[in-house]
Amino acid sequence: MTSQPRGARRIAIVSASIGAGHDGAAGELGRRLTGAGLHVEAFDFLDLLPASLGAVLRRLYRTELQVAPHSWEWLLGALQRYPAVAATAEAAAGLARRATRRRLAAGPDAVVSTYPLASQVLGQLRRRGALAAPVVTYLTDLSVHPLWVAKGVDLHLALHPVAAEQARLAGAGRVRVTTPALSPGFGPIGDAGRRLTSRRRFGLPGAAPLALVVAGSWGVGEIAEAAADLAATGLVVPVVACGRNDVLREQLGARDVIALSWTDEMPALLSACDVVVQNAGGLTSLEALATGVPVLTYRSLDGHGRTNAAALETAGWIPWVRRRDELGPFLAWALARPVARAPFVGDDPAAVVAELCDDREMAVL
Repeated sequence: MTSQPRGARRIAIVSASIGAGHDGAAGELGRRLTGAGLHVEAFDFLDLLPASLGAVLRRLYRTELQVAPHSWEWLLGALQRYPAVAATAEAAAGLARRATRRRLAAGPDAVVSTYPLASQVLGQLRRRGALAAPVVTYLTDLSVHPLWVAKGVDLHLALHPVAAEQARLAGAGRVRVTTPALSPGFGPIGDAGRRLTSRRRFGLPGAAPLALVVAGSWGVGEIAEAAADLAATGLVVPVVACGRNDVLREQLGARDVIALSWTDEMPALLSACDVVVQNAGGLTSLEALATGVPVLTYRSLDGHGRTNAAALETAGWIPWVRRRDELGPFLAWALARPVARAPFVGDDPAAVVAELCDDREMAVL
């Protein structure tokens, strides 16, 4: 761990290794806070659950998205409509309360959560007087499910006024709009030379318009169907980022689709393509917007994919293509659009967290 100045403020960041979005935001927040001279300790909420429950939860969630995505949408709706279901989820999260309290025994100056169940536990500790430090929830998506908003959390950081309003309607007290926690590697494409260099790096066609299909680190959803629909328009060559889904990559490769496995060079891959087509509204969507590449939502995932699609469209960030016959016109619009500046407006989330370390008037909500 990088050495810190004596007396440096201490920040605890609680994430969860479910997909890459929660950990991605946590990692960037930690990098910025460390660079500002604060001492950062990050840990995985799933590791704090008893026995192997965390691994089971991760596996069940992934299987549900792959095999029965409609059930995920039902579950999210039930959590919102039925208090008993939400209370059950909060009680399950509470199984990690004792372990979380032990991990925070050193007395951090602030705690940041990038995962809703972690926020629930931290809020419980705050309300019970077992945690003196202010708790911040960093909302990773543009849509805010009520499970994200926990009583006792002092501040919610939202990516857009649309998300901020959803958080307030769900009961959040203090809400502040910030820019996304994205790596500085994601920036404007620059000239055509950089795009050509990036294409060569991934072995992509040099001249054809390319549509990058992204589906998170797990590669879930109607990916093959989306690639086929894109190819059928005749406007683009689909390139599918399969994440860590090797089965999907092999299946698509057999269909003569350009299928790529997991890469740590997403800035280069995004800059190589002319348009991004996404289905979940997660971290990669924000990274693409930061790069200036136009983004479309198509064949969105049930549950959070649809709520994110609606919020991103309402915010004016990403159009939602709901029908196959709309895909061609939206692609034509995206391909004709000049490289745009990132639409993000707000404070640096890491700077906001650092400010809270000296805020002695923070009240438990």
